Amino acid sequence: MTSPLAEIEAKLESCVPLSFDDGCQLWNHHNLLEVGLLANRVRERLHGNITYYNWNLHLNSTNVCEANCIFCSFARLKTGMPQAYTMSIEQAHDWIAERYHPGMTEIHIVNGLNPDLDFQYYLDLLRMIRRDFPELHIKAFTAVEIHYFAQKYNMSYAAVLENLVQAGLGSLPGGGAEIFAPRARQKLCRDKVDADGWLEVHRAAHQLGLRSNCTMLYGTIETIEERVDHLMRLRELQSETKGFQVFIPLAFHADGNRLRNLAPPTGVEDLRTIAVSRLMLDNIPHIKAYWVMLGVKTAQTAQFFGANDMDGTVTEEKVYHMAGSHAPQSLSIEELKRVIRCAGREPVERSTTYKLISRDATAHAAVAEVISAV
Repeated sequence: MTSPLAEIEAKLESCVPLSFDDGCQLWNHHNLLEVGLLANRVRERLHGNITYYNWNLHLNSTNVCEANCIFCSFARLKTGMPQAYTMSIEQAHDWIAERYHPGMTEIHIVNGLNPDLDFQYYLDLLRMIRRDFPELHIKAFTAVEIHYFAQKYNMSYAAVLENLVQAGLGSLPGGGAEIFAPRARQKLCRDKVDADGWLEVHRAAHQLGLRSNCTMLYGTIETIEERVDHLMRLRELQSETKGFQVFIPLAFHADGNRLRNLAPPTGVEDLRTIAVSRLMLDNIPHIKAYWVMLGVKTAQTAQFFGANDMDGTVTEEKVYHMAGSHAPQSLSIEELKRVIRCAGREPVERSTTYKLISRDATAHAAVAEVISAV
């Protein structure tokens, strides 16, 4: 390792958390491969040669959203606008039933902030899924949505979460974090919950025993320093609650929104973001290379730049595809396993909460032995 990164390398070998200045240095270091090598060492120390995936389904039951985020291509501000939609509970049931296969383990639900729905809609949605598709772990509603429910229905975060858990909620996705810096957030999503509120929702969820994911949107107007600050604030909450299970960097896609003139992040920036995230977030166990957002090929490569997860079958994603993603709408389990193996990693199916899943008892025992040795 060249001398500019020698001090960082020594910290990593001693498991010392990196500083703000370290993070900035990693983002500015001229040699991506040197940063990637450090991240891969940490990744393999934590997870060996394993790359996780899951068999999941994505549902967006409404895209009506009164938040006017300038980077969003998915939302429609009012009911009745072109492409605006809201599924009834029966329509949501039929939509899931058409795509569900026995053995699927997760449904991921993210919606707009729809002013025309009452809280009962969301409770009924969860209860329907729990009743009719009991194998599915329900990972639903970003911190932005939980904050919106609390304000709209005059409830505390804890009360909102407790009601949702009783209806079937199993964990929270990590969306809506965007970038925590007030300067950037004021321009990007000024009418959405601020960073403190986003973090407080996840704190409340963790205190109730819920696991959650966390994210960062990159490639809009944020600075390198703001990215590092974002990672450090996530790390700080994780030190307190230990409730985050995976971090997912989300690359900005410009089609169909008001930032369409911005150049998208390059592959180099994607890989560097994965690598720096792995190095900075020493207390968050997993880093996901979300293939829908990165594309399959970059997500494969990211498995040697700090990532140890590729998400799942998805079936079917709308938010990024409405913003111009050219990735497939879904991947089969066999295709996921193939691309992971072609990347030189060993595919391991997981539950939402990273429990090992195997369709074969012999394979289960073999993989469990590998995981225990890491």
